[in-house]
Amino acid sequence: MSAFPRVPRGRKKTGELLEDTLTLYKLIVLYMLSRVTFPMTNAQVSDFILEKEYTDYLTLQQVISELTNAKLVSSKTIRNRTQLAITPEGRETLDFFQSRIHYAIKEEINAYFRENEFTLRNEVAVLGDYSYQASLGEYETHLVVREKGVSLVDVKIPVPTEEMAEKICDNWQKKSQQIYKYLTEQLF
Repeated sequence: MSAFPRVPRGRKKTGELLEDTLTLYKLIVLYMLSRVTFPMTNAQVSDFILEKEYTDYLTLQQVISELTNAKLVSSKTIRNRTQLAITPEGRETLDFFQSRIHYAIKEEINAYFRENEFTLRNEVAVLGDYSYQASLGEYETHLVVREKGVSLVDVKIPVPTEEMAEKICDNWQKKSQQIYKYLTEQLF
């Protein structure tokens, strides 16, 4: 079990306790997103929070949805991955309410990023997506590798079928480092 502090039971009504708990979960998500310089996927945020047993999956998805609707978190879906990033309004809100997050929770989050930041960054730095180009009757793949918000590689490749586009995007996720290395060796 994690160092997650129990919500005080005091004399609050059940609805107030639930709201306090949801607010804490929202602050935890905002804190996580504020600790990185890249967007995190919904799965990355979920994996950490569920592993620490802070809450269950459905409650977490409700929290993320409410943060997105309140424009405290931006959400962008690329293929089957939803990327989350804190907005300026989210940072402002976190700055105001950050003291409500227990020190032990902040330490767990900070330790998680110290151990996993490189892996997390690589998971969202490589993007592969495709779209149908009706005027040309083909699919266009868009392959990107980003580092600190700068595109290192940005390639568009037209292909005749959706299956080919999907395969290219899947292989890009697996082989982008090799391809980037090959390109730099050949071009420099």
